[in-house]
Amino acid sequence: MSRKPFNSNIWAAILLFVTTATVALLMPFSIRIVPNASSAQEASTTVEYTLKAIIGQTPPMAFLGVGGAIEGLINPELTAKVGDTVKITVINADAIQHDLTIDEFNVTTGPLLEKDQIATITFVADKPGTFAYYCATPGHRQVGMEGKLVITGEASTDYVQAAEQPVDTASAAPAAGPANPDAVSIVLNPADLPAPIGDRGPTNVRIDLVAKEVSGVLADGTTYNYFTFNETVPGPMLRVRVGDTVELHLKNDLSSTYLHSIDLHAVTGPGGGAVFTQTKPGEETMFTFQALNPGLYVYHCATPSVAHHIASGMYGLILVEPAGGLPIVDKEFYVMQGEIYTAQPFGTVGNVDFDHEKMLNEQPEYYVFNGASMALTTDENALRANVGDEVRIFFGVGGPNATSSFHVIGEIFDRVYNQASLTSDPLTDVQTTTVAPGGATMVEFGLDVPGRYILVDHALARLERGLAGYLYAEGDDQPHIFDGTMTEGSGH
Repeated sequence: MSRKPFNSNIWAAILLFVTTATVALLMPFSIRIVPNASSAQEASTTVEYTLKAIIGQTPPMAFLGVGGAIEGLINPELTAKVGDTVKITVINADAIQHDLTIDEFNVTTGPLLEKDQIATITFVADKPGTFAYYCATPGHRQVGMEGKLVITGEASTDYVQAAEQPVDTASAAPAAGPANPDAVSIVLNPADLPAPIGDRGPTNVRIDLVAKEVSGVLADGTTYNYFTFNETVPGPMLRVRVGDTVELHLKNDLSSTYLHSIDLHAVTGPGGGAVFTQTKPGEETMFTFQALNPGLYVYHCATPSVAHHIASGMYGLILVEPAGGLPIVDKEFYVMQGEIYTAQPFGTVGNVDFDHEKMLNEQPEYYVFNGASMALTTDENALRANVGDEVRIFFGVGGPNATSSFHVIGEIFDRVYNQASLTSDPLTDVQTTTVAPGGATMVEFGLDVPGRYILVDHALARLERGLAGYLYAEGDDQPHIFDGTMTEGSGH
């Protein structure tokens, strides 16, 4: 019997049957895995955006869209789909520090410090939702540098499983870098202040200040990036007479990475001068004001984040003397209190970093007189006078947050010019006086007994965070006033 040739149509029918049956058997698994993976892969694309970091607009700082549908838009909404690769390029329009950060995708450009500097972040949009992109430089987000990134679609299986895992929110303080060997002392000696004006008439006065960011010595073995006026903390004491017309020039050093400005509480006018002095690195601004009210006033930087700039050292005092001047005393001193917020704990050796969250929560690591830990206890910066001297201390609080209970251990203030009012009768025989952040006082007292007197904030736990100063009085003992035998262990 002869073999009939095999019909290819029969093979095709068999193959079709087997394939159909196999697909039918596998269908439940294919619905859950294969289509999702393939559709995500097919839909995946690279989405690119370009943003420019700008200042001087409305809002004061923002991201400006560049190109395509976002051209010219302020803080434009960026969109993508789950599975897309997102690429965001940021151009720094000025020589001011900016960055772009998206927390949920753990991406940041890092600091952009130079004009026209460019940085790009790239990440996979692995989860849906609306997320903030923002500038993490302190204060910039708060004044406008924030937009939305909208991711549409469904979360991948990996993301859902990861989201179900408990999140450890505990975070250790970042390690300090090595101390800067080139750091300098930023401490202003309390005896470094202008001479009394005396009995002269009103005149024209020019004041020049330089905003400069300085690596300074915070404590032994510890350095910190300060913001300063004229490279000291506090900035120089300014001294004018009521009725003077002041021409104030503010230059921002070319090496700065931030805008800086000045708000003087002695100024009558919007922003205390800050509206005229938002100054870019390498530039200079100027305005004039008439000193209308006598008193002792705080001045400080008023560039967002204002509290950050103050906490980093940008504050000082301006004295507006009344007509005829102040009564003559033997010694005058200039002392200001402030707080420093570091990411690393008090006492950490190395170069420590500013911590914005601690500042917002009012949890300083350091309290300081004249800028640094225990600054006024050193031989070169302690206050010095003689028995019989009449001493005047111009005292202010830069802050930005804590009120001071100013006290000199072992002395009584003969006169306290409450809240720095120089036209009111002073309080007399005062032990401790309260000075608010952004406030000041003037105290006067005679030195009757030799010895070392300790300047403190009588919230005395702050002494253990670096807040103390020494006033040495030299001269003959006065046993009819104070006498006894020194006991061991005395801290005085």
